[in-house]
Amino acid sequence: MGSRRTPVTIPRLNLSGLWVVRATLAACLLFAILAAAQEQHQRAGTGGADDPVPDSQGSLSAQLPAGSETKAIPEQKKPPGRRGSFIVAPLPISSPALGTGIVPVLGYIFPLQKSDNVSPPSVVGVAGLVTNNGSRAFGTYADLFIKQDTYRITALYVQGNLNYDLFGIGVVAGDAGRKLPLEQSGHALRVEALRRLGWDFFLGVRFWTGSSEIVLRSGTNVPPGPEPPPDIGLHTTLRALGLRLNRDTRPNRFYPTTGTLLEFTSDSFSEGLGSKYSFQAYRFTFNKYGSLSKNQVLAYNLFVCGTGGDPPFYGNCIYGTNNELRGYTAGRYLDRYMIATQLEYRLALPKRFGVVGFGGVGEVAPGGSQLFRVNNFLPAGGGGVRFQLSKKYHVNLRADIAGGKNTWTWTMGVGEAF
Repeated sequence: MGSRRTPVTIPRLNLSGLWVVRATLAACLLFAILAAAQEQHQRAGTGGADDPVPDSQGSLSAQLPAGSETKAIPEQKKPPGRRGSFIVAPLPISSPALGTGIVPVLGYIFPLQKSDNVSPPSVVGVAGLVTNNGSRAFGTYADLFIKQDTYRITALYVQGNLNYDLFGIGVVAGDAGRKLPLEQSGHALRVEALRRLGWDFFLGVRFWTGSSEIVLRSGTNVPPGPEPPPDIGLHTTLRALGLRLNRDTRPNRFYPTTGTLLEFTSDSFSEGLGSKYSFQAYRFTFNKYGSLSKNQVLAYNLFVCGTGGDPPFYGNCIYGTNNELRGYTAGRYLDRYMIATQLEYRLALPKRFGVVGFGGVGEVAPGGSQLFRVNNFLPAGGGGVRFQLSKKYHVNLRADIAGGKNTWTWTMGVGEAF
């Protein structure tokens, strides 16, 4: 950990700090476990494998599967003495913000009740993160489906340290490209419980708690700008109660060809709960998928983010996270409000290969009334290749190159971008 600096009283800045980035990372790790473990469960149930795949199968995705809809898996005979299956998956990661490295995953898939033919299999797992920029993290996850998929309970815990760059707040600061290397260490816990309502909707409550400390990265000097945020050297605790509404009609969440995904979350951080800051965070996601032919899919994504109250500098909306949008380093552009939309064409080729092309536009703004200003638009576009790791669930290894406003990124992961 770098040496601490005396806190500096300056206007509040914003960047993707540990709280937001870790939540994104944990979502990726969870989806990887689910994709790989669910297929392993199918194999154990059928007693054979019609689709050999490498150990690195899995699915890294922007969406949390805890609230996603899954087609019922018919009950199958299991080998004597086996209740579940293990999966080990060393997953590659390439992030413009965190660097290149590996995400080792160990998961266990099992039915909570053998007589339940409706609920998806439950999953518990552990995962880590090691990258070449010095970032290190560890996380555990549990995703439980109960009583004919009437209830869904998830628990997530992550801890570690992330190294990233602070660019400042707003489009002007992002365009300037001046960055401050920071290190943020700490931990976070999230517990969530959802109940089925009807029409494929799930609604529930969740609780966040965590703490972190930010310092200037070891061995670096303060550049001309931006200035260090006032939180440097301070221990910060955040706690929140929230709601989550989810509806997912995709037949296959790993490679959807039809259906929609709708999700809304609202988290209220309050000093009454022991949080240092009181603020509100709102997120809305809408995805729609359609098949143009047997091997062609058109996917659409809309994401809206808003922040109210008095958040810490890392509690705002961050452009470039969750693949919103590819072509931008996470945290270069951020503000209180954000909107991003994109369209992607996907073509499956012979021999497990595929290609995609995508484009989109978005922006960040300090207020909702300042959105949709042409001068602040942040467009992006690019393409990528895919290799199918699993024929059964169509789980793809992806590599994308994208260009944005005076910037470009190359990313690699497992599973579709959205």
